[in-house]
Amino acid sequence: MTSNRSAPVLALDGPSGSGKGTIGQICASQFGWHYLDSGAIYRGLAWLAQDHNVSVDDVAGLVALADSMELTCHVQENDVAKIEINGQFVTAELRTEETGEIASQIAPLAPVRASLLAMQRRCRKAPGLVADGRDMGTVVFPDAEFKVFLTASAQIRAQRRFDQLKSKGFDVNLARLLESIQARDVRDSSRAESPLKPADNAYVLDTSDLSIDEVVASIMDYVNKR
Repeated sequence: MTSNRSAPVLALDGPSGSGKGTIGQICASQFGWHYLDSGAIYRGLAWLAQDHNVSVDDVAGLVALADSMELTCHVQENDVAKIEINGQFVTAELRTEETGEIASQIAPLAPVRASLLAMQRRCRKAPGLVADGRDMGTVVFPDAEFKVFLTASAQIRAQRRFDQLKSKGFDVNLARLLESIQARDVRDSSRAESPLKPADNAYVLDTSDLSIDEVVASIMDYVNKR
């Protein structure tokens, strides 16, 4: 896969549960662009680490897994993207809280981030790319034509994740989800490597009181005006 630096990018960043995945897939579908769920890359590595019994403290082992990982995001509008890793669909496995916690622990590791950076940039292909994550507009695609930072209150984001996981049949606890999201926010925003923050020229959009259609319309208006 060859990166095309001339292909436009919509960088869609924000904390866990802010709606990046749903919004990103809808935008990709409407634009007819490729889609990258960068969180799935870290969750995918976390799943591989569990599957291969590689500890989060084994940085060399994690890097080796990252270097061998092939990941594809298949758009499923109004649902989570179907994730394929090394030829195996592992979408459900990647959505568990355990996998998310491990992903959050390995994400700050500089050698791991470096090994996954090139993979993400190779996803930039014509006619364009919608990339969602936490550092798409600041680190991965700093030259992206469009940068959006989605946010929402921790309570709203916990409820969204609770509803999402419940609908998939997972046994989850709202209070524990809220605690996990708040802890992850602190970790993501205070880490030395690629901390969670809006790009200087990002369009910041609070989705707490907005419907999915309203968020998409707002982003489309922003893109069209650019």
